[in-house]
Amino acid sequence: MAATPAPSAVVELLKPLTWFAPMWAFACGVVSSGQPAQGQWPVIAAGVLLAGPLVCATSQAANDWFDRHVDAINEPGRPIPSGRIPGRWGLYLALGWTALSLVVAAALGPWILGAALFGLVLAWIYSAPPLRLKKNGWWGNSAVALCYEGLPWFTGAAVMAAAMPDRRVLLIALLYSVGAHGIMTLNDFKSVEGDRATGVRSLPVQLGSEAAARLACGVMAAPQAVVVALLFAWDRPWHAAIVAALLAGQAALMVRFLQAPRERAAWYNGTGTSLYVLGMLAAAFALRPLVGA
Repeated sequence: MAATPAPSAVVELLKPLTWFAPMWAFACGVVSSGQPAQGQWPVIAAGVLLAGPLVCATSQAANDWFDRHVDAINEPGRPIPSGRIPGRWGLYLALGWTALSLVVAAALGPWILGAALFGLVLAWIYSAPPLRLKKNGWWGNSAVALCYEGLPWFTGAAVMAAAMPDRRVLLIALLYSVGAHGIMTLNDFKSVEGDRATGVRSLPVQLGSEAAARLACGVMAAPQAVVVALLFAWDRPWHAAIVAALLAGQAALMVRFLQAPRERAAWYNGTGTSLYVLGMLAAAFALRPLVGA
């Protein structure tokens, strides 16, 4: 067996497909700030790098290291249980990416460093004992949802303003973080057997598939309904109508998902979640003229 991992195995460990969510949320934060991008592109690019290939990738490496026994049941072909990431290399990579993330965050300013540090702490306590938040779906999903949506949104807005973002930006980012808790529950349907065998109390394990699916749908939908109401209250009717239409589309897809939650969780994650994130962008554009008002 190789003493060091192949680059392809390292890339697989860092799971590039998962980077999209925080990178998108960071972009929403940039848009919602209302600040011009001209002259800020290097900073924006560094922020996108921080949100996805650094902080999110760190969380994936840490999770795979501390989940190696669970993955041996659920996904034995993953880099660590398969031996393609040998020895303690998974842990070393997670620690190295943590340090690199902090270096980049520090270069972007104190608000960004604070947000990155908070996100990295959540990433580690999500996976690592003794807290290992992921052992309970209520706490674990909350931590991931905040790291994937709220913190990157905050970071994008803060890096553009070089200050604390407007309170309305913070509120919308928080609401979409709450909704993302449901998205995290969708991800748990693929690993019910392994979670149950290793004592991970995901929501599908705790509640059963049907109840967990209904909860996921409700948790995703309710914050978006609040966003619609807020945008109307803030005199942004067209943006509110777009978010409402996207929510209606999700509701139609939810009906089919709820008929067979285990079989269709991945399908809904690819369809309903796409509408969800489009609504995030619509809400971000709605906030632009309001920042600093």
